Amino acid sequence: MDKGVDKILLVAGARPNFMKIAPILRRLTSMPSAPRSKLSWKLVHTGQHYDYEMSQAFFEDLEIGRPDYFLEVGSASHAVQTAKIMVAFEEVCLKESPDAVVVVGDVNSTVACALVAKKMGIRVAHVEAGLRSRDLTMPEEINRMVTDTLSDWLFVTERSGIQNLKAEGRPEAAMHFVGNVMIDNLYYQLAHLGAGGAGEEKLSGPYAVLTLHRPSNVDAEEKFREIMGAILKIAARLPVYFPVHPRTRQQIEAIGFERRLDSGRVHLLPALPYKPFLRLFKDAELVLTDSGGLQEETTALGIPCLTLRENTERPVTIEEGTNRLAGTGREGILSAFEEFISDKSKKGRIPELWDGKAAERIVSILLGKPG
Repeated sequence: MDKGVDKILLVAGARPNFMKIAPILRRLTSMPSAPRSKLSWKLVHTGQHYDYEMSQAFFEDLEIGRPDYFLEVGSASHAVQTAKIMVAFEEVCLKESPDAVVVVGDVNSTVACALVAKKMGIRVAHVEAGLRSRDLTMPEEINRMVTDTLSDWLFVTERSGIQNLKAEGRPEAAMHFVGNVMIDNLYYQLAHLGAGGAGEEKLSGPYAVLTLHRPSNVDAEEKFREIMGAILKIAARLPVYFPVHPRTRQQIEAIGFERRLDSGRVHLLPALPYKPFLRLFKDAELVLTDSGGLQEETTALGIPCLTLRENTERPVTIEEGTNRLAGTGREGILSAFEEFISDKSKKGRIPELWDGKAAERIVSILLGKPG
């Protein structure tokens, strides 16, 4: 893309978006004065995650600062939430007249804002383009595919993304293999982590960390019980610390599982802001998760990870990293855990361009100065 941009809207809507947008904002504000003086940008928070612990605390932790716009769309069905974001974001675009909209990740805010921008003739940049799980039961997969179809800049985190986009007929000139802004943020936060705050547990000895939030794992009671049954077996051998997502907490309480889980070996914690969570998982012996970003962060840190899903859109974390796909059945999870126990020495490597400079490359390309 030859023509650079002068005015940008950056969009964040949900917890993982905040971690991806932060390095781009840091790069924009740290640029030399000459290019910075010719460029303006504003941050839009759609409010897709509106709970304080899941949004505002993250902005503070990640040093993002107050958003220029907060759309306050809140929680709703996929259709209602996407529609609300589109209506509110159109008003922002009409007021600001940007020449580019930068969206990140794969949430409803990503696809909604990309669609609004494209219909208004505004160029779209998608950070984390090209990832594919091949599972159309995942709302995120649909969001990824639609957003990539609409985008003028496709910023790719791993080489599988380039192959996926080529197979879908996207123009090669739009594709840019830049690395991973999640890893930019991880390295920055590690360098500025500091000591834990008051009330944070100081852990000793080997332990595991669990996160679980996907509706397909949490909302169906039978599936949830099966996963938790495996976690209880694992916890008998390795204590598990479990920061509980709000939707997961609701299911735990609905089926009366709290007493059984918080039994001395599974430690239920509140949902954690990023820095306390990083302090928790960076020293873990093992991470179990259904998150996408955590597969990448554990790969970058060399921490063994069991992904509690049947597929992953981040194959590099398995092919080169420390990730294992464990599935969502009790036996599959326990089998993957036994593999981890018997092969603790297995070491992955950090994938190509996961060097903390992805945001720098993205901003250069947006300014029309690739490389």
